[in-house]
Amino acid sequence: MFEGIFTGLSTALMPFNLVMVVVGCFAGTFIGMLPGLGPISAVALMIPITYTLDPSSGIILMAGVYYGAVFGGSTSSILINAPGCASTLVTTFDGYPLAQKNQAGKALALAAYASFCGGTVGAIILIFAAPALASVSLSFQSSDYFALMLLGLTSVAAFAGKGQVIKAMMMTVFGLMIATVGNDVITGAPRYTFGQMDLVDGISFLLLAMATFALAEVMMTIMRGNMFSTSETMKPVALSSMKLSRSEIKEVAPTVARSSVFGFIVGVLPGAGATIASFLAYGLERNLAPERLRKMFGKGALRGLAAPEAANNAASTGSFVPLLTLGIPGSGTTAIMLGALIAYGIQPGPRLYVDHPDVFWSVIISMYFGNLVLLILNLPLIPYISRLLSIPPQILNPLIIFFSIIGVYLVSFNTFDIQMMVFITLMAVGLKFLNFPMAPMLLGFILGGMLEKNLSRALVVSDGSFDFLWNRPLTLTITCITLVILFLPSLLKLGRQVGVKMMSAAD
Repeated sequence: MFEGIFTGLSTALMPFNLVMVVVGCFAGTFIGMLPGLGPISAVALMIPITYTLDPSSGIILMAGVYYGAVFGGSTSSILINAPGCASTLVTTFDGYPLAQKNQAGKALALAAYASFCGGTVGAIILIFAAPALASVSLSFQSSDYFALMLLGLTSVAAFAGKGQVIKAMMMTVFGLMIATVGNDVITGAPRYTFGQMDLVDGISFLLLAMATFALAEVMMTIMRGNMFSTSETMKPVALSSMKLSRSEIKEVAPTVARSSVFGFIVGVLPGAGATIASFLAYGLERNLAPERLRKMFGKGALRGLAAPEAANNAASTGSFVPLLTLGIPGSGTTAIMLGALIAYGIQPGPRLYVDHPDVFWSVIISMYFGNLVLLILNLPLIPYISRLLSIPPQILNPLIIFFSIIGVYLVSFNTFDIQMMVFITLMAVGLKFLNFPMAPMLLGFILGGMLEKNLSRALVVSDGSFDFLWNRPLTLTITCITLVILFLPSLLKLGRQVGVKMMSAAD
């Protein structure tokens, strides 16, 4: 293994490959900042360029673009509540409230630090544990994925405000219902399409996210009468406002460490991806936080910003494990990279690090340098990037609408998606006025597809019986953890009430 690491190190440190890392990170960060484009579009744009390069340099460039786009996607999420890509949607929950409190510089700096730590931890684990982790990810079966999705749904309370748990559950069910639109995952028969061929492939997550967050926020601003008010625009960020105090660092350090490891593990699982990792990490941190800090989630909590940023970057790194060691793409972006590798005549799989050690190890080694480059590139630019908030609303809001519509249209080139986005925006505005949270709907939508797919497969394997929930030790373990998380708060509350009654009776 160490011989391979030295081979990868010598390849990654070649001047041309270092330039490719810098170019990839810069291009990915810029594209990631544009709402709606994200890493898939960024990597796809790089494919024609990589055909003229050797395999190592080409894959290093695309890898740099990938985690650069994830890194940069948090910028638009924090500043204008428009997620640059799906995996940075959770960043809006606490990043945007921080920006509204004139703490945009601190939010962007914390996102940069958390992203760097997440990517670095992921790269280190990847170097030493990639082959072993490949066998672990391969051992997951449909029943295990189904139990994992159930575990993810238990975090719905993390996205509900005080007194909104019932509304959050209703929105989660609504998200699960939206996920069923389109072709059946087993039979292929169209469902709930109402004769519209444009709905056969289902509703795009990007479309849903842009409608419920970016466009809905703009509409709410206009309806509140703030469209032509310049009193809420922000001053340019001073360097001092980017600094984190010692107590804040102490608060977020354990969160970043936990979320980095957790995000990497989720990213290793084929098909899970950075989006699910960020949602699960946010829910985990909200459940682990003390009562005092838990109330801050969704209102500008530093933990709520650090957790998804560390998790999605670690998961992006983790998604290279199934790609490089099994030949299975761990996300949509790595699926494009798989096609690029095959176009080079390289077959990813168990023999990749034997037949092409220069490609295998140079990509992994370059990830650490890439995260360092991203930190160096982004920190000095934060005061200038944050000036986006000083743009008057009458100019900024039309720009948000323009980029949101263009971002959705460039994915499908279908005007029906724009019409659907307008309809969902109007529906989201109505739900916001009734104080329904939007995040649980997106959580249900994201997990709904994988939940149904793996439930169907597990039922087929077990001849229609639900005994798969306890036949496999791993599935049983995840199911038990889900039940504990689901009922533990109620049991603790009941225990406190019983304790208070016993103490009052004794008095």
